[in-house]
Amino acid sequence: MFSNLDKAAERGRPSYSWRFGQERRLNLIERIMPIQGKRVLDIGCGIGTFVKRFRQKTDRVVGIDVEHERVRRGSSELPNLLVAVGERLPFRTESFDLVLLNEVIEHVQNDAQVIAEAVRVLAPQGVVIVFAPNRLYPLETHGVQLGGRFIYKLAPFVNWTPNFIRNRLVPHARAYLAKDIARLFAGLPVELVASTYVYPGYDKIAARSPRLGAALRKVTYALEATPLRRFGLSHFIAARKCGTKQRELSELRSDYSK
Repeated sequence: MFSNLDKAAERGRPSYSWRFGQERRLNLIERIMPIQGKRVLDIGCGIGTFVKRFRQKTDRVVGIDVEHERVRRGSSELPNLLVAVGERLPFRTESFDLVLLNEVIEHVQNDAQVIAEAVRVLAPQGVVIVFAPNRLYPLETHGVQLGGRFIYKLAPFVNWTPNFIRNRLVPHARAYLAKDIARLFAGLPVELVASTYVYPGYDKIAARSPRLGAALRKVTYALEATPLRRFGLSHFIAARKCGTKQRELSELRSDYSK
């Protein structure tokens, strides 16, 4: 689908080190479901950065990724990393208590099928956690395609352009509005336990200027408690598997207004 693009653009770049941004997301996950002793699946695990941290609390962790080289590299340190695609998970129904998709669904071939598979392998009362790019964030973080040349830099306001323009500039990665996320979960046997937005970790900025990084975190994390949260970097969705299908996810359809 994206054969003419650089692999990093098509698949995203995995995290090679654990930093503040990942730690903050781990804390958000644990607010929803404590990891201790749980069966965990990380879809799109890269080299296993989250898997490594999960294994500090449970040894029942599996990570999958489509990139053989990333799985090979991660497997040099970690067990249970597999090459597989999210649309066809090689696991039995109700195999996991927690499924994580951290900035993954924007890169897959069929995002709705990946979410459906994530829900399928969840045990009853299990939780799927999704972090995904927010279309309202003012910077496109996946780079842009210009005249046959890929430019891997932050691109301002690309996400605010009409679909036909953004799809030409960023054919390698999706970005989502709240209604787009709602469509992915529509009809699945889940109930929403979290639906909001998160701002970045500002790790690169903080490495160059700790004071500026700290200031950005203080200001934007405060915005997460206001209507301006909708301009955050990513959607943060947590859905718990239940026994009957939900006709509608009202929390999502109201644009995370609660």
